[in-house]
Amino acid sequence: MNAELKRLHSPDIYDLENYQPEDQGMFGFLLQAIVGPEGKDGEESFEIEVCTPRWLEETYGIDKVVMGRHHLIVREYNYQRIVVAIKDFLQDCSGENWNEVAEKVSRLGRWEFEDYTE
Repeated sequence: MNAELKRLHSPDIYDLENYQPEDQGMFGFLLQAIVGPEGKDGEESFEIEVCTPRWLEETYGIDKVVMGRHHLIVREYNYQRIVVAIKDFLQDCSGENWNEVAEKVSRLGRWEFEDYTE
């Protein structure tokens, strides 16, 4: 089973394809990659913070160590490059079942069921 990007959504940005930040060198926003099994119904959300290095510095401070998990660090906003980067990452996310696949995808973004136990 393989992962497939179904769509991208942001609660912060209405139109991701046409968005232009006020400052190309300093922005950050939440991006939800909606991913499911390739060629099948079903999808789940994986949350990614898309940001620039300067946004990281402004947000966390220059002396703070920041763990990069669930961050996509870019130099400028380019929707197509972000889509390609995510799709390229997902090409390496396969497994015997959806849970195995989703665990690999969760390295990119925080899975809505991460740490879930019944």
